[in-house]
Amino acid sequence: MRKRVSIILAAVMAMVLLLSGCAQNAGKKTFTVGFDKEFPPMGFVADDGSYTGFDLDLAKEAAKRMGMELKLQPINWDSKNMELDSGNIDCIWNGFTINGRENEYEWTKPYMNNNQIVVVLKDSPIKAFADIKDKVVGVQEDSSALSAIENNANFKSLPKQLVKTDSNMKALMELEAGSVDAVVMDECVARYNIEKKGKGFTVLDEVVGAEEFGVGFKKGNTALRDQVEKTLLEMAKDGANAKISTDWFGKDITTIGK
Repeated sequence: MRKRVSIILAAVMAMVLLLSGCAQNAGKKTFTVGFDKEFPPMGFVADDGSYTGFDLDLAKEAAKRMGMELKLQPINWDSKNMELDSGNIDCIWNGFTINGRENEYEWTKPYMNNNQIVVVLKDSPIKAFADIKDKVVGVQEDSSALSAIENNANFKSLPKQLVKTDSNMKALMELEAGSVDAVVMDECVARYNIEKKGKGFTVLDEVVGAEEFGVGFKKGNTALRDQVEKTLLEMAKDGANAKISTDWFGKDITTIGK
């Protein structure tokens, strides 16, 4: 009898713990998104001082559908893991590359494809990868662009120096100032600056690396990851993702749910 009672009690306790975990997530009121505020068009500071961007608009719509208050938390990109592990943010949603980080975070399904490309000034003599030999190249510290360089043996051997900055925007400023000859960065950011901001840059045809963007959560936080992923899939189905993408890029470039 005692053994039977013990088994029943153990089962009850297990159920309580399970329901407690579900209730904790279900009762969550605030959804805190970490992002790099110098990463247009994914996340950046608008002229009026507010935070805006493609990823942030996706996050706003997702938070609204999940019944949560969205908190947008700017972070230093090289401190992103500390911010996530400490619980200061719930996720990283800001052109966050899955490739090479598959086992470091709990990921949603990819929602967008991206390339790491080379940006030069319009009047630059650099027209192809071969022209980068012995040149100075700028790149954001601890970024997927830096990883793409390190993983592309043919490209890695070309520059005589890599100048690392703390943001893509600062790397482009270095390019405009003539401190670097080229910048390796996300194509979505480069195209935005060229097409929307009228910057005097051009993009080489060759690609340093290809990747996919996802929303990254702390390891073990599968409940919130699943909730966000489910919401993104619903947004894909009813056209919300396509609308947000078209607002920012002129067309639907999202991939989730397709």
